[in-house]
Parts: sequence; C-alpha cells; structure tokens
Amino acid sequence: MRQLAFFTLVMVAMLVNAQAPQEHIMAVGGKAGMTLSRLNFSPTVPQTMSPGVTAGVMFRYIAEKNFGLVGELNVVQRGWKEVFEESDYQYSRKFTYLELPILTHIYFGGKRIKGFFNLGPELNVMLADGISSNFDYREAPDLEYFNYNTRRIEQLTMDVNNRLDYGICIGAGMELNLNVKHSLLLEGRFYYGLTDVFPNHKIDVFSASNPMSVIVTLGYFCNLTH
Repeated sequence: MRQLAFFTLVMVAMLVNAQAPQEHIMAVGGKAGMTLSRLNFSPTVPQTMSPGVTAGVMFRYIAEKNFGLVGELNVVQRGWKEVFEESDYQYSRKFTYLELPILTHIYFGGKRIKGFFNLGPELNVMLADGISSNFDYREAPDLEYFNYNTRRIEQLTMDVNNRLDYGICIGAGMELNLNVKHSLLLEGRFYYGLTDVFPNHKIDVFSASNPMSVIVTLGYFCNLTH
C-alpha cells in the first residue's frame, strides 16, 4: 500500500509537469531551517517530537504559468525522543539523511507576493546514526525503572536495518519577490516515510518504524533567466 501511494504520487507529479511549456524560468538557491520528527512505531513507543536541523540547495524550473518543478539536495535530521514518565531518564536518537525531493510546484498570487504548494516524492540516504542519553541504555534490562515499567526497550540498542528511505512530502508557503532576480520564501512541509528504519518481519519486535517529520525552512532563490 505504501509503495502504491508513492508511485501514484510520482506519476501525478510527472503528468502535472508534462504540459506544453509557456514560460521558462530557472532559479537556484538555498534553504535552512528546523525539523520536528518521530518514528511511527508499531507496537507504540512512548515518545515526543525530536528537534533537528536541515539545510540544502534548491533548483526550480517554471515550465508553465502557475506550474513548475522543484528539485532539492538537503541534509536533514530525523529521529525520536523517548518519554520516561516519573523519571529523569533522557534518550533521543537522531538519523542524519541526505535528502533528494522532486516536487511539483504550484504557485499563485501577484508579482510581489506569491503563495505556493509543493508536492511529490523524495529519496533519502542515511549518513549517520547518533544516540544521546543520560543513562547507560545498553544496561536498561538491569535497571529497576524498566523492570517496574513493562515497556519495550529493544529500540534503544537496535541496529538500523534500512539506510535507504523513500517517502512523500507536501508543503505550503509564501514567496516574497525582492526584485526581478531575488526572492525569499518561507515554507512548512510534512514528510511521511514509507520505509521502516528497523527490521519488520513477523519475527521482529516492530512491524513498523517509519519516520515522520514537520519541517519549517527559510529559503532564497536567484532567478537565472533575468
């Protein structure tokens, strides 16, 4: 089902951008911002959104009035932060990805201020896996707290199974044109990963562990056609 949704979105993006060209506007730029993410564990794991950062470069090609294509290459942090009720324990795990989204770009508005939507698939490659904790999570089975609170702890030490992730994202924002060449944009985006980070076979602990994140970025575009 996840794969069907992903490839359907790819086809929609290709069809929307396959119209007869009316405008040819190319722009390059950069972006940076913050992320809030979690893993969709099944069975569930008590957690809260984990903060992170993202930054990257962007390319935009407008092929038709109100429609275009956006490609990006970003470094982004995703992960989760465990919740330990009635305890001072802290544990968070961050995965650093190289992210390649290819998005349909739909824009509207005047010459000065525009609104836009971005929608499409993205591919991610995990570059790093880091853990931050104020206790020895490897010894969790021997700690009284985890014996008293019957909760899953396998994820604390579990090795990553999939370093390649693909998913879908949708974003919305506003763009301010400073002049004919330069513009600033603010975007909020939601990403839903379709690949489980940890093993998901019947004999494994988790049947799902796919990433989800909310991203807010500030970007800059330089128009190459003026």
